[in-house]
Amino acid sequence: MTEMGHAPSEQTIQTSPSWAEGDRPALPTTGGEREILTAFLEWHRATFELKCRGLADAQMSRRVIPPSGLTLHGLVRHLAGAERWWFRIQFAGEDIPLLHYSDDEPNQDFDRLDGDVSAAFAVWRAERDRARIIVAEAPSLDTTFRSRITGKEISLRFLLIDLIAEYARHNGHADLLRERIDGAVGL
Repeated sequence: MTEMGHAPSEQTIQTSPSWAEGDRPALPTTGGEREILTAFLEWHRATFELKCRGLADAQMSRRVIPPSGLTLHGLVRHLAGAERWWFRIQFAGEDIPLLHYSDDEPNQDFDRLDGDVSAAFAVWRAERDRARIIVAEAPSLDTTFRSRITGKEISLRFLLIDLIAEYARHNGHADLLRERIDGAVGL
């Protein structure tokens, strides 16, 4: 009963339409900190992949929101580079080259869309899979590394939250790009 003595009316809640292809992993609403943080990162990774599904290479590489140079293909390349930089190079200390970056061409991930999209996704998936192993093998979220840029100590906890924010930001970009490409909305 409401304050006025009336029974509350049933309301229909409108939600965004879901895409038919694929499901993302369910997000836990309880659990340990590592479980929840890694689940949110996985959810955002799956969301990004879902937003790109079903498009031809030419659509993935089209710049559809001028003057921005963003493309879904560029985002795949960028996120592969982010996974490698943060988890492999920074956190794990692996001595490997950066992806899609040089001092002469720092924006290769977005500017150079050579190669096919399936190859870019293969690189992204490999980097994502290696990052999963690195996180799983870390003794705790309190494990730290020293930033190669600032020299500050950074914890795995901070790194996971930072990557969740990175994916969330780029999933917003992917929303806009996908809608301009073929009108698909949702998620």
